[in-house]
Amino acid sequence: MIPVCYAVAENTLYVTIDEKPKRRDVPLKRVRNILENPQAAFVVDYYDEDWSRLGWVMLRGPTEILSDGAEHDRAQELLSARYPQYHAMNLTELPVIALRIAARRTGAICLSIKAD
Repeated sequence: MIPVCYAVAENTLYVTIDEKPKRRDVPLKRVRNILENPQAAFVVDYYDEDWSRLGWVMLRGPTEILSDGAEHDRAQELLSARYPQYHAMNLTELPVIALRIAARRTGAICLSIKAD
């Protein structure tokens, strides 16, 4: 699992490859994985100390890497609007992962221990 910042518009989830220090001579492992197999899953979970409130959603679908174009630019705008930390970064030239949501699955976890 890799924690990421994301935004969703219509039936697509976007993740930018931001400016955090990374090796520039080799693409990130997540990008190499997408190039090898574009089918992906993305999980978001909600944690609460009250375990009756735990939940998650899994999105599955084909992915692609957007390097430029109108959709790329709109994705970067969505991400910048959602995450103020991105305002200080120059995202315009950086790629975006686009997951085309083909399937959704949700769940809630409720674990309880009964005392005897």
